[in-house]
Amino acid sequence: MEKTNQQLLQNTFSAFISLNQADMDIAIPYFTFRYCHPKEYLFLSGELPLDVHFVLNGVGRYFYIDQNGIERNKSLVRKGGAFASISSIVEGSPSPFFAQALTECVIASVSYSNLVKLSKSNNNWGDFVRKMFERLVLKKEKREAGFLMLSAKERYLQFLKEFGADSQEIPLRHVAMYLGITDVTLSRIRREMGLT
Repeated sequence: MEKTNQQLLQNTFSAFISLNQADMDIAIPYFTFRYCHPKEYLFLSGELPLDVHFVLNGVGRYFYIDQNGIERNKSLVRKGGAFASISSIVEGSPSPFFAQALTECVIASVSYSNLVKLSKSNNNWGDFVRKMFERLVLKKEKREAGFLMLSAKERYLQFLKEFGADSQEIPLRHVAMYLGITDVTLSRIRREMGLT
């Protein structure tokens, strides 16, 4: 089972950077693997998570709960993405949000300090960390532009394109929250598109 997880980790990372077997061999001791069931938390708001949790399979979400108890999805994370609280890692501040699996997930976790150690000792891992942050910034930039420049329907079409087959696994109420629209609006859009 452990060998399968290690191979899954290498395959997932290979989608955006070339890491050879020697690169993986020096990194594997730093990683732990776990399976998460739907609705299982990776970390809670108020905690101080110092690990980066890479999604090797499945879909999860970051979300806030406001003072009225209303959940608001910050982001959805799928295979190749990662969960982390940058404010916890960089500033030592408690996480302002929750991280939760939406589907069955396989997670590979590594402490940020070990990821930095790897990046300083190995050029390929240095490139990996740089690309990880570049991908995060690009994702945030595209999401911000979508909210400012696209209609609700266009955001939904963009979501379907980005998430592909994974979009079928995500409960529609979470999709609506992610898109910043109501369940009713999403139902209307799906009906107009002939998806219901």
